[in-house]
Amino acid sequence: MRDCRKFFINGQWVLPREANDLAVENPATEQSIAAISEGTTTDVDDAVTAARRAFTEYGQTTRETRLALLENLLTIYMNRYEEMVQAIHLEMGAPIDFSRNEQADCGRGHLQSTIDALKHYAFEQTIENSTIIKEPIGVCGLITPWNWPINQVACKVAPALATGCTMVLKPSEIAPLSAHLFAEMIEEAGFPSGVFNLVNGSGTIVGKALAEHPDIDMISFTGSTQAGIAVAKAAADSVKRVTQELGGKSPNILLEDADFDRSIKKGIFMCMENTGQSCNAPTRMLIPHSRYQEAQALAQEYVEIVTVDNPEKSGRHIGPLASHAQYQKVQQLIQGAINEGATLIAGGLGKPEGFEIGHYAKPTIFANVDNNMAIAREEVFGPVLVLIPYNSEEEAIDIANNTAYGLSAYIQTGDIERGKHIARKLRAGMVRINHAPHSYNIPFGGYKQSGNGREWGEYGFGDYLEIKAISI
Repeated sequence: MRDCRKFFINGQWVLPREANDLAVENPATEQSIAAISEGTTTDVDDAVTAARRAFTEYGQTTRETRLALLENLLTIYMNRYEEMVQAIHLEMGAPIDFSRNEQADCGRGHLQSTIDALKHYAFEQTIENSTIIKEPIGVCGLITPWNWPINQVACKVAPALATGCTMVLKPSEIAPLSAHLFAEMIEEAGFPSGVFNLVNGSGTIVGKALAEHPDIDMISFTGSTQAGIAVAKAAADSVKRVTQELGGKSPNILLEDADFDRSIKKGIFMCMENTGQSCNAPTRMLIPHSRYQEAQALAQEYVEIVTVDNPEKSGRHIGPLASHAQYQKVQQLIQGAINEGATLIAGGLGKPEGFEIGHYAKPTIFANVDNNMAIAREEVFGPVLVLIPYNSEEEAIDIANNTAYGLSAYIQTGDIERGKHIARKLRAGMVRINHAPHSYNIPFGGYKQSGNGREWGEYGFGDYLEIKAISI
């Protein structure tokens, strides 16, 4: 049982002002593995005060100073990499190989891409008689979710540190162990006291206090669209900058000339990866009517590659959902799809056989889905894929864009130029043709209710900077 009840404020590990313990559960075993504290507005005030005080000096540091600190942090991260693997493995129930190769690698990747960007980033430029300067925005409130825990922590903290900002981080109370470990690494790296602060707690108390706080200059939030709206409203009175990376319901358009065997196999795996708990997962597979029956047969065959198993085991399988609440949500949406008349061709309600303990769900696929059904419009955040037929390229584009979200989109085709042409018509921040990879240096973010702003690499710097023009 890990004791993570202390907060990191002003360079010290301190107990909260009021004791309010919360157990952290391993979703694979439903056993408590750690205890954290839920903070209050007073704890947030302490952390913001420390960050505001530290900004006076840290905001004036040189690029070289910040580079040295970040490079030291990356070295420490790699030295303690296996500790991060184990933290995410436990808090998320992430299969051990997936935690090691995918989840924990996000911390390394974002630190490295931030370092690379910082080396050449143009903080100043001259236009006519003016010097244009990009300066740190100030004190940042960072609110992160549980589904890719160190990914969202690192892709916010690293650019904030790189640009000279100070910050208060509120990680998810469902998966806080990786953030606690990352705070230890920042302390070990030698960042000045108060530059980085961590306060655990609920979104309704700690998250709201950060969003409302008059001494916080910017809020960066990743989570559900509903929660993002609440954060933006709470921040409005102080007119602080708000950036959001929110939900998604990403279309995956299979054109008639696509390699259906590869495309469906890969599409199913990408949808189910991380037990479907990814905002950019390709959860709506759009298929031409002429090949719809073929696609269903291939989907039924290839869903078998997605096996559910114990996260302790090595292998390419999926583990449990992150919490009981998330399991219940997924079950409700599956039942709703059945009620609306979608055809269940794989998986369904309940837990897989042999996994009665833990928040496991069955890899599930629905056919004969209309884009107006809830299962095609709401973000499930579980291992659930829907197959939607279309009659023409224009209809496929209309279906793809007919969503409140606009985070990612996918296109499968044998004609790259045609794919690029369609990509320009899709209202999404990221389009991947033939399952191309998305690197740590490429901007991450979306249109519409998927949020605003961009993260990752040098594109993640802009949200943490103010622009000043000095004219002579």
